Amino acid sequence: MRVLFVASELFPFVKVGGLGDVMAALPRAMRVLGADVRLLIPAYPELRAAVRVTGEATPLPALMGGGPARLLPAEADGLPLYLLDQPAFFGRPGNPYDHPADLPHRFAALAWAAAHLGRAGAADGWRPALLHGHDWPAGLMPAYVTYGEGPRPATVMTIHNIAFQGRFASSLLEPLGLPAASFTPEGVEFHGDIGFLKAGLKLADRICTVSPTYAREIQQAGGHGLEGLLAHRNGHLQGILNGVDRTVWNPATDPHLVSRYDLKHPSRRLPNRPDFQHRLGLEEGAAAPLFVAISRLDPLKGLDLVLDNVDHLVARGAQLAVIGTGDPHAEGAFRQAAQRHPGRVAAFIGYDEALAHRAFAAADVILVPSRQEPCGLTQLYAQAYGALPLVRRTGGLADTVVGVTPGTLADGSATGFQFDAPTGWALGEAINDALDLFQDGAAWRQVQRQGMAARFGWEGPARTYLELYGTIPGER
Repeated sequence: MRVLFVASELFPFVKVGGLGDVMAALPRAMRVLGADVRLLIPAYPELRAAVRVTGEATPLPALMGGGPARLLPAEADGLPLYLLDQPAFFGRPGNPYDHPADLPHRFAALAWAAAHLGRAGAADGWRPALLHGHDWPAGLMPAYVTYGEGPRPATVMTIHNIAFQGRFASSLLEPLGLPAASFTPEGVEFHGDIGFLKAGLKLADRICTVSPTYAREIQQAGGHGLEGLLAHRNGHLQGILNGVDRTVWNPATDPHLVSRYDLKHPSRRLPNRPDFQHRLGLEEGAAAPLFVAISRLDPLKGLDLVLDNVDHLVARGAQLAVIGTGDPHAEGAFRQAAQRHPGRVAAFIGYDEALAHRAFAAADVILVPSRQEPCGLTQLYAQAYGALPLVRRTGGLADTVVGVTPGTLADGSATGFQFDAPTGWALGEAINDALDLFQDGAAWRQVQRQGMAARFGWEGPARTYLELYGTIPGER
């Protein structure tokens, strides 16, 4: 089966969120199962400098007014790539979603190049039978397949976060190479705009998202205006949980830790705690339960609920460390909290991959109070590293964390803590539950072991995706 993934991020080269992690792991897992999966991604400077070009370039027209373009076959750590090399659009380093003036043109070019590969193939003779687009930057890919001429490859769209949809002015229809006939509710039109994600969800053969609960939520109040379309396409929509790349997120082999450990040697985890506390300026020691939040400081991530509980955590004898960047007000509020509680609260404004690994190995509790969370990887990393996730019961958080109750403690299924209402009070009650359990060392270690024993690998999701591909009529 020849499959082309189409995406805008790839860890460790270009990563804004979890999409980059998924693109680094899922195609490889599918290749292990025998699928010929390759990835189409823009030739960002960071990526172009790091990978090896492996063959002849495929020339392309000057896509979307962006000047000369071509596809370069390349390889990154065993993963075959096609790089969309168009310097006018993708020659700038940094966040791939910056520079809004040509944002629609850039990702329309990516989607058009994917459709072209599916119809005509590359210069090396490879032509995918199925195109799998990820999030709004690939959203027009099914439209270019539908309204173009020539062979029609199968198309699949995965929603990693429906809050980001790619809506742009209808005046761009002709500049983006879309026919007038496409601008209808049955095509790319969405409330008078061109909807990149909407087009993909309407026109793709199949739709996926990254957890079963999120698949239900986005057909209801969580669909950000697309719930009606998704409910209509319910029969072609499936939620498939993400996994964890154990070659990257594994405390037994993690090069960022001062002490590596595993389920059989949990005591080796202990030296990671004072190392992390020292790095962030927290008082060193094991007596105070350590709560950590690693997140974009975005309203959907619910970090304002953590702000509501800073003084409560300190009053109960806990420590808090926050690692993230985003909303300036939240950044300032966490800095002020750290100044108000020196040695008890720390705020690292920014993101550091090594520090994040050390945080998972040091924390007692990882806070994930999201208002909406499609799947979430943070809670999966937490369990793998022996930190208990405290999550709001939504999306993939509900699917992957079993909350502590008398029943789940008795049957050995508990792996963390859950709460429902997106309020500071509800989070505070869950924090109380965690602090109470922390006093019972044996029960805490039991839940910790259960989380570390959970297996959220990529082989299962990879098989499920391949099974989904098999439901689409046509040769594969």
